[in-house]
Amino acid sequence: MSDDGVHGRVRASYDTVAEEYRKRIGGELAFKVMDRALLGVVLEAAAGGTVADLGCGPGHITGWLGERGAAVGVDLSPAMVAVARREHPGAEFRVGDLLALPAADGEFAAAVALYSVIHLEPGELRPAFEEMRRVLRPSGVLLVSFHRGTEVKTLDEWWGHRVDVDFRSLETDTVADLLTEAGFTVTARLERDPYPEEAPTRRGYLLARRT
Repeated sequence: MSDDGVHGRVRASYDTVAEEYRKRIGGELAFKVMDRALLGVVLEAAAGGTVADLGCGPGHITGWLGERGAAVGVDLSPAMVAVARREHPGAEFRVGDLLALPAADGEFAAAVALYSVIHLEPGELRPAFEEMRRVLRPSGVLLVSFHRGTEVKTLDEWWGHRVDVDFRSLETDTVADLLTEAGFTVTARLERDPYPEEAPTRRGYLLARRT
């Protein structure tokens, strides 16, 4: 999508909040017990292969994965990638769009997309999942997480910064069906209530395998 479209607005918004995002979100895995457990499942499934962190933000999840295996972070925002490279110099980071990932066919053993698909338009979800399938090796595992529901929340101010970005809540069945259409087999579904430190939304997780 062109820079003056939705993806351009998302990119500019995350560029604007990159440093503040790191300060507020960069330590979240310390209290996200379920997320750490699911990331462990992904690492085990990768069996020593490289895990892609798609929509990596300031790189904290990529860094966590990289401390336990091989990981590559990808994010739409150049400012986020710059922060990630500074904070996690031992990991690899690339600037890229979920609809055109900067990776070769079958490059990754597994991938995670944690709350990154919530910025896509509804018609972009299946193409994004097809692109994720492309960069995974056969039988590669994908973990997707999202806010549950049907709400679309538009922010024009975020932590004191002017932004223009939509957050789309998603229904678990909808995401599961789109993953199936894109060439995945959904192997596990989980939901949880928010932790006290999080925004008050119910969270959904889907674990899928590339067919």
